[in-house]
Amino acid sequence: MAASLRGAIFDVDGVLVDSPHEKAWRESLRELMESEWAGVLGQTTWSPEGFTSHVYQQHVSGKPRMSGARAALDYFQVPDPDVRVVEYADRKQAMVMRLIEAGDFTAYPDALRFIIAVKDAGMLVAAASSSKNAGMFLRKIRLDTFAEEQGITSASVRPGTTLLEFFDADVSGRDFAHGKPHPEMFLTAAEQLGVEPQASVVMEDASAGVEAAKAGGMAAIGVARFDDADLLAAAGADIVVASLDEVDLAALAGGSLDTRDA
Repeated sequence: MAASLRGAIFDVDGVLVDSPHEKAWRESLRELMESEWAGVLGQTTWSPEGFTSHVYQQHVSGKPRMSGARAALDYFQVPDPDVRVVEYADRKQAMVMRLIEAGDFTAYPDALRFIIAVKDAGMLVAAASSSKNAGMFLRKIRLDTFAEEQGITSASVRPGTTLLEFFDADVSGRDFAHGKPHPEMFLTAAEQLGVEPQASVVMEDASAGVEAAKAGGMAAIGVARFDDADLLAAAGADIVVASLDEVDLAALAGGSLDTRDA
């Protein structure tokens, strides 16, 4: 692996895992607006169909729980957000825990193939998510089972290896002083890997995360799993892909970012 790129830092929700966070944010707000907060409904811009994936990606995704709750309340102009933010964040957390326990999430196969490939190529890998639930997802994903099902032979994947154990560092869910788009989380991940920021590449699906990576002097791959490629490009992503299978691994091994030929 070229010295110019030695560390790969992964957001979790939306990059590695199709998690229930978006569903939990949307449904917990709907529950509140249709029950406890029904009295202020007419003062807001909220509607069940208004909390779209685009709204989630642009305003909520990638932020710590309280910041995400406040961002959603501000977007929908819910009165007294300072009073309501804790109730909303707690309702969302309770819902996401139920969904996780019910197994309402899946790992993205392209992301698992990619992380195995980059580690086999000699890169160090780190998980860096604002979510305090990230470890629960990563612990439930068996990389050895996935590799066997995919016919992948890897020196890095040992019997019983979970995705959480596969990482060389994990800074997910920490109470950082600054959330994204501040680069603190990614800079800490690079430090934990022992890799300089300029030798790190971040995989992100949210504009705030891409901005954080670039603010930290890192390369950024935008993962546009929804119709938000333009937002990720505008945030400064070096390349934007719909799937990590599109990343040119040979170019990455040479220290540059590019996509595979179609």
